[in-house]
Amino acid sequence: MSAVKPWLPRIALTAGVPAGIGPEIVAALAASDVNADLILIGDKHLVQRAAQADDIALTIVDDDGQWIAERQPRTLRCIHMPVSTTVIPGKLDVRNAPYVVATLARANDGCLEGEFDAVVTAPVQKSIINDAGIAFTGHTEYFANRSKCRVAMMLVAPGLRVVLATTHLPLAEVPAAIRPENLVQTLRIAYNDLRHRFGLESPRIAVLGLNPHAGENGHLGREEIDIILPSIEALRGEGLLLEGPLSADTAFLPSKREQVDAYLAMYHDQGLPVLKALGFGDSVNVTLGLPYIRTSVDHGTALSLAGTGRADPASLIAATEMAMEMVSISL
Repeated sequence: MSAVKPWLPRIALTAGVPAGIGPEIVAALAASDVNADLILIGDKHLVQRAAQADDIALTIVDDDGQWIAERQPRTLRCIHMPVSTTVIPGKLDVRNAPYVVATLARANDGCLEGEFDAVVTAPVQKSIINDAGIAFTGHTEYFANRSKCRVAMMLVAPGLRVVLATTHLPLAEVPAAIRPENLVQTLRIAYNDLRHRFGLESPRIAVLGLNPHAGENGHLGREEIDIILPSIEALRGEGLLLEGPLSADTAFLPSKREQVDAYLAMYHDQGLPVLKALGFGDSVNVTLGLPYIRTSVDHGTALSLAGTGRADPASLIAATEMAMEMVSISL
C-alpha cells in the first residue's frame, strides 16, 4: 500500500536512550516541514515533555495504522511504549535499557511486516544497555541479528559515502576480521544497495588498504596482497567497478572523491573521521543489506546537552529526508 503515490511514506522513529538528546531532536523533527508520516515508537510523554521544555508546539496522537496523504503540521503519531522509570535528562539509568531495546524490536518487526516504509533511529548508549546484561554492540548489528541477514554500515555526507568492512571492533581485532568472504559479501551488499536504493546504475567503489601506504608492496603488511586485492579481482570478474587497494592517506583527496561513488574502509576510524570532518551534523548513517530501509544520525547521545535546549536536530532531519528519498527510489 505504501507504494501508491498519494500516501506519505510511513517512517518509524525511535528516540534512542531516554536520558539523551533523542526525545528533543525527535520533537524538533516532528515540528519541521518534513513531508512524511512520522510514527514515534516510544514514550509519548517523554517526547511531549521535551517539546514543552524547548518551547516546541507539538501534538502527539496515537497511531491508528492507517496510511495518510497529508501530515498535519507539528503533529507526531505514536505507538506508545512507556519508559520503565523516571527519566532525568543527562542521567543514564540502567532500568530503562530494556525499554530502548524494545523500541528497536518493535520498529524492526514493523518494517519486516510492511507496517512502515523505513526506520530512522536517534542515538543509543551502548554501555548502559550492556550494563543491564543485554548483549548489544550497536543498532547495525542488532537489526542484522533480528532480521537474520548480513549487513554493512555506510555513512553518507554531502559528496562522500563510506562503507565499513568492520564496525565496532577494538583495533587489535580488526586484522583478523579482514577475511576474503567478509570483504566480498560487504562489497556485494554495498554495490546492490547503491544501485537499488540510491539509484546508481553502475556504482564505482574505491577500496582502501588496511596498512599504511596500502602495505607498501608487502613491506608494511601483506593483507593487501593476500586478502584485499584477490577479493577485489574476484568481484571485478562479476562486473563490479572496484578500485584499490588504495592508500588511505591520499584516497580522500577532492580529485579522487570526484571519481568514485563510495569508499570501503577497513575499520571504523579509518574512514569516518574524514567523513565527519567534512560533514558532521549533515551526515547520515545507513544500514545496507536489510530487507527494509534504516537510517540514523551521525552522532551520539550528547548527554551533556540533554535538557539544555541546545541539541541540533540537523542530522536526524537529514536521516529522515534520506530515508524518504530511498523509499522513493525503491518503489
